[in-house]
Amino acid sequence: MREPAELRRQRILSVVESRGAVRITVLAAELDVSVVTVRRDVEELARSGRLRRGHGVARPVRDPVDPAPADRTLRDRGPSPDTGAVALVVPERHSYLYETLHGARSALEESGIRIALHIAPPSPGAERALVERALADGVRGLLIAPRWPGLHAEERDHGWLADVGVPTVLMERRPRPGSPLHALDSVCSDHWYGTHLAVEHLVALGHRRIVLAARDDSPTARSVRAAFAGIAAARPEVTDWTVVLSSPLAAADGRGAAVDLAALLRERAATAAVLHGDVDALMLVQRLAENGVEVPRDCSVVAYDDGVAALGSPPLTAVAPPKTEIGRAAAELLLHRLSGAVGAGGPVRRTELLPTLEVRGSTRALEPATE
Repeated sequence: MREPAELRRQRILSVVESRGAVRITVLAAELDVSVVTVRRDVEELARSGRLRRGHGVARPVRDPVDPAPADRTLRDRGPSPDTGAVALVVPERHSYLYETLHGARSALEESGIRIALHIAPPSPGAERALVERALADGVRGLLIAPRWPGLHAEERDHGWLADVGVPTVLMERRPRPGSPLHALDSVCSDHWYGTHLAVEHLVALGHRRIVLAARDDSPTARSVRAAFAGIAAARPEVTDWTVVLSSPLAAADGRGAAVDLAALLRERAATAAVLHGDVDALMLVQRLAENGVEVPRDCSVVAYDDGVAALGSPPLTAVAPPKTEIGRAAAELLLHRLSGAVGAGGPVRRTELLPTLEVRGSTRALEPATE
């Protein structure tokens, strides 16, 4: 016999009121009904004011840890529109980190946590001003990916960011060892491993002379450059390697030298290149074609980013950092802190996720005759 809708809704209310925010999918599994049915019940209960509905979440009208309604009314009269929210701070015009943002957003919304998004312009100190504003609005926690175009910019943020006063997780940023931020929770890609995947792939195809054309205006860029230099120098199969800027504007000070990659490849007799990031990679491949260098016939190319690498002609083999998963893992770590399960004295967590290599049409085995 089918359970009456009102009885099922009473069961939903009992679960939500006893636990606080509960995911719709969890309710459906526990009640042994479809997600569609539970979502419809939750919508009806929300319309009647018996619970609150979030993105994929059912929440009680008054959270179990909230003060009494009268006290809450007084509290809510304050000027803090973001009370209970989590601040998310990312740089302006940074598509790489926007994917990370979406991963964090999904995890926070599933837990019923409101997001206060702040986009930092490229001016010095922009992140600090935004974080101070968010703190004044009463946010509970902070997810942040500082721009840090150079080491000086990172050092400038050490003091204030280490003493924010709310649980904080760095996204796709790994503080330097021994710095004031070393003891801050962080989640990032293992860029050494991503660079290793690129070099290993090219070496396995027979390439022995490899160029890295990379940016030098972000922590990711610096990690890739350092990793490539160390890996290439340690591989006896790599007989010649070098690192150059991927574009004239790819340096932290904006004064990079122009790059003639076609001339450099000819000069060093290089047969492969690793290019960071995707847009610079696609533009460099176009310039190679204009100079009579065909990819992958004359030069195998691996891009580092994999945001739009697959749209190239040919589609570019690319290292794909787990950007969305980085954001989700960072948000889940922050939620863990906010839940009190770890506590103020819990160990700091420095999490690294491994990139993958997406093999496409821009790399191929080196023909022995061209060695």
